[in-house]
Amino acid sequence: MRILVIGSGGVGDAVARIAADRDFFELLVMADFDPARSERSVVAARARAGTSRADRFVAERVDASDAGAVADLARRYEITHVLNAVDPRFVLPVFEGAFAAGADYLDMAMSLSRPHPTDPHSRPGVKLGDEQFAAGERWAAAGRLALVGMGVEPGLSDVFARYASDHLFSSIDELGTRDGSNLVVLGDDGEPIFAPSFSIWTTIEECLNPPVIWERDRAVEAGSPEGGWYTVPPFHEPEVFDFPGGIGPVECVHVEHEEVLLMPRFLDARKVTFKYGLGAEFIGVLRTLHTLGLDSTAPVGVRSADRDHPGAVSVSPRDVVAACLPDPATLGQRMRGATCAGLLVTGLGVDGGPREVYLHHVVDNAWSMAEYGAQCVVWQTAVNPVIALELLARGVWSGTGVLGPEAFDAVPFLDLLQADRPVGLGSPWAIEERPASP
Repeated sequence: MRILVIGSGGVGDAVARIAADRDFFELLVMADFDPARSERSVVAARARAGTSRADRFVAERVDASDAGAVADLARRYEITHVLNAVDPRFVLPVFEGAFAAGADYLDMAMSLSRPHPTDPHSRPGVKLGDEQFAAGERWAAAGRLALVGMGVEPGLSDVFARYASDHLFSSIDELGTRDGSNLVVLGDDGEPIFAPSFSIWTTIEECLNPPVIWERDRAVEAGSPEGGWYTVPPFHEPEVFDFPGGIGPVECVHVEHEEVLLMPRFLDARKVTFKYGLGAEFIGVLRTLHTLGLDSTAPVGVRSADRDHPGAVSVSPRDVVAACLPDPATLGQRMRGATCAGLLVTGLGVDGGPREVYLHHVVDNAWSMAEYGAQCVVWQTAVNPVIALELLARGVWSGTGVLGPEAFDAVPFLDLLQADRPVGLGSPWAIEERPASP
């Protein structure tokens, strides 16, 4: 396997560090628009891999917005698999570049949605991943695989859903992804500061877009699976969810996320939801950004206040917000706490009785920093596509077309995640039984 990773930010860098311990690939090319970032990732991976395996890592520059440039780079290195580790704006050019180069494709976020033009808080417009799934027949006809949504959320939660469907339940009422953390970022004075632990560009996108929910009864009434999806206002239906791993109760709200668009395509459930533990402060900041129009991606003209350099520049308000906040990849030493990704499943167990379980994966920031030099949120995201690539390389997983993680057997994935190193990744997952409603 010869891998091209597009993007050497926090997640891409963590991919390189994790992959340095594994032996399933022949070559891993780290490519970024900023060559200094890809070079830093390669230096870290080579140091971790040791002299005998260091030459497997190469740094390159690429413009992720240019499908032709992605294809050219993939062809030059005879790439077999392209892993997209840039933000969702660039999903389609990287997706198409991989196809043009004859490579398989993986991503951790899917093509962007566009709200319904007249009824955004009731009806979906263009949904997350629609443009990728529309190309499914073309990928299948070419014998190529596009494995979409293979991060942590989406990704690991979708693997959990397949495991629950196959091994824990005879009938599922709800597949409810629930994510939360007790992470804090400390400033120079040791006091907590506002600094998101993941891409603020992506966070704004998923938190301020209308959240999507899927219900089987709606699909049946509409006579089509498409009729099962509907939208609600941002931050809808808050609930306090008790997270394991010492995190405790966190207020969660509906957020637009790929799991709701993936799980109903492959699994049978009455309802599919996604709720994220944002916290009151974060929700307040996001509401303010929206009120001020600072969440917009449309460029605006800004007149320079510098008398020596008069004139105007065109800039996206959301890009300005991202530029003003710390790079999440640099926050690891300042972060304290843990993050939890998981799936709450309700329904009837294999014995026919009511059952409610929370399948989850907790990563402590102190552990990920000590073991990999990567903060816990980006490490937890990056480990999942590395596992998927290893399963594909070894022939344990295989397929063609545009598929989600639910299309593959969950057991080998979860076994590799928790098996002790060097066999696996040494990061346990768990199942927590919860009181089930009769």
